[in-house]
Amino acid sequence: MGRYLQVLQRFWTTAIAAELEYRVNFILAALSSLGGLAGSLFGLFLFYRTGYQFPQWGWEQALVVMGVFTILQGFASTFLAPNLNRIVRHIQQGTLDFVLLKPISSQFWLSTHTLSPWGLPDMVFGVVVTVYAGGRLGLRVEDYFLSLIPIGFGFLILYSLWFMLGATSIWFVKIYNVTEVLRGLLEAGRFPMAAYPTAYRFFFTFVVPVAFLTTVPAEVILGRGDPLWIGGAGLLAIVLFLVSGAFWRFALRFYTSASS
Repeated sequence: MGRYLQVLQRFWTTAIAAELEYRVNFILAALSSLGGLAGSLFGLFLFYRTGYQFPQWGWEQALVVMGVFTILQGFASTFLAPNLNRIVRHIQQGTLDFVLLKPISSQFWLSTHTLSPWGLPDMVFGVVVTVYAGGRLGLRVEDYFLSLIPIGFGFLILYSLWFMLGATSIWFVKIYNVTEVLRGLLEAGRFPMAAYPTAYRFFFTFVVPVAFLTTVPAEVILGRGDPLWIGGAGLLAIVLFLVSGAFWRFALRFYTSASS
């Protein structure tokens, strides 16, 4: 474990040093994140401006969901997207051979080798929105800390889905269109699941687990989390993580190296 932490520190130190050569990009990323958040808030406002509200989800409660979604979006932009793109590039260029020869888990190397700090503004803005809404609702600090557990499960679920998509590039090479489909489906997490008809709620809970990414953590923050759903999120996160590792090992059986 100590060796992996040391490797992770070197990976991220190098990645941040390389990214900070283009500091103007951080300002542009912050402005882009702020614009995206403003658009999301405006879309949510259109639902509530006439006094309508989703069942059991007032304006502030819906803001909590949007805050959690924005945090997850920043997490994906910071840690997932840069590494997923590199997996595709390694397979296209045949440099995956060098990764597989390293004395370290190839999944760990491919998942953590780089990061992009340009997703951090999304995470910051998400926290700000969540805390603001919680302040209006009179939530306690303990509620936020308890939510770290299901949010952590959400991170693991999101990572596992992204990595399995990255692994499919061994067969399909260019998978950017598939990742855009996943992004589009995850956009449903901007709103509480109560906003959707029953069929859609079933789909976004048991087929594409969007509910476990945003609505379940938001319920915990609001102090009405169901232990059954939280336990389900934890079980799903562990199962998907194990499946992602097994799927990667299975995919490598079909990888044709550049030297063969």
